[in-house]
Amino acid sequence: MNQTNFNYRLRQILVLIFIILMAVLLINQLAVFIPGFLGGITLYILSRSWYLKLVYKYKWKKSLTAIAFIFAFLIILALPFYFSITLISPKITELLNNQDRIVKSLQQISSVIHDKTGITLLTSENIKQLASKGTALVPKLLNSTAIVLTNMLMMFFILYYLLVDGRTAEKSLHRMIPLATDSINRLSGETKMMVKANALGIPIISLIQGLAAALGYFIFNLDDWGMWGFVTGVFAFFPLVGTMIVWVPLTIYLYAQGHVWPALGLAIYSIVVTGNIDYVARLSLMKRMGNVHPLVTVLGVIVGLKLFGFIGLVFGPLLISYFILMAKIYTNEFGGDKTNGEGLVESKEISNTEKE
Repeated sequence: MNQTNFNYRLRQILVLIFIILMAVLLINQLAVFIPGFLGGITLYILSRSWYLKLVYKYKWKKSLTAIAFIFAFLIILALPFYFSITLISPKITELLNNQDRIVKSLQQISSVIHDKTGITLLTSENIKQLASKGTALVPKLLNSTAIVLTNMLMMFFILYYLLVDGRTAEKSLHRMIPLATDSINRLSGETKMMVKANALGIPIISLIQGLAAALGYFIFNLDDWGMWGFVTGVFAFFPLVGTMIVWVPLTIYLYAQGHVWPALGLAIYSIVVTGNIDYVARLSLMKRMGNVHPLVTVLGVIVGLKLFGFIGLVFGPLLISYFILMAKIYTNEFGGDKTNGEGLVESKEISNTEKE
């Protein structure tokens, strides 16, 4: 290598290091907005083909169409929050105003379990601490509202920009990625497939599981069965033990109240129906929507929730898929065997509508 090439490579490395350092600094300072940024990308991927059809095929105005999509997503996202507040707020108020009643209920449950099994789960002091910690958690959840609203504003801002000028951003990103065109197409196809499979599949699965749980609560005469079914559906977003966080305490509560057979029936129903319907729906629906392996979904959710918060339900599995796909791309790009675009999954969403 001559001196000119060496100086060129050195400048290239220094510029690359500077770019990486700046990226780390920016990400560190804007970390609180990452869920909103990823949420905007998710909504863009979900609405991209429809938007392009309306703009290029039916000649709708870009800005007005983008605003229409934002309003549509706002309504779709606001409905679950509205029902959450309507169903759960009265119960939260009741819990805050009746802490002594909560303590007595927990003491009763602990006493019944001790009489039947000889195991002391909760002492009086532990029960009081548990009740106080539970009530102290409510203000913290309420204080996070500002962060949630800020991320929603960021999400819709990103969505508007991507819809109006997303194709330019896609072309710029395509030029910056140092991979062959086939590999970039594979990344693009994997992104679309995983985002659509998780962003659409996970809520549908949670809805199915929530309805199944609500049916069980209704059959075994549990008070507020609709609300508890809704809460179970929310926790169903988290695989494996999500719904158990709801139905196990409810079963124990029924048992402590002396309703032995309903408690036993609810436990069996929750294990056989509520638990397995999640597994069946996840296998069939996620496989059909994106051929997503259940292990990728489970590991991805665990990683994604820790890294990105709630939006990690979508981008966690995508991160796992990226890792696997990048290993394959590395083998194809730099390994001994070269493939000629094998595994290309990029699909043509619209034919001539993307041409300006």
